[in-house]
Amino acid sequence: MAGKILANLIVMGSAILGRAFIQAYRQALANASKSGVAQETLQNTIRRGSKVMTEQEARQILGVTEETSWEEILKKYDTLFERNSKNGSFYIQSKVHRAKECLEAVHQGKGLCMLKFLMNLQARKGWYLIQAKDLYVLL
Repeated sequence: MAGKILANLIVMGSAILGRAFIQAYRQALANASKSGVAQETLQNTIRRGSKVMTEQEARQILGVTEETSWEEILKKYDTLFERNSKNGSFYIQSKVHRAKECLEAVHQGKGLCMLKFLMNLQARKGWYLIQAKDLYVLL
């Protein structure tokens, strides 16, 4: 009898604590969104996590120079991509693919990969893009 009462108290107590925790969590989210903490955290995460490959990094990954022809770049890409497709590294394969995409954008006259990315981000988010020599800053 005492065990049954104790079990009921534990179940009821945990239900009350669970509801209180959920309510406190929702209130914390609401307070954070009102104060702008959530938006600031999101922007910092985007800035930190959006490392875009530069043309120099892409050339280094594929092992090509600025004088290398587009056909030679494609040959290097095919070789490195195939080498890592069978029992290779998916991470390296992804890097090789991103390097080819970056150099493809440069080859087609679209400029640096990072600049293209920053301009797209500026247009979508309404941020300001400031350029000083080779430095780009989003505000």
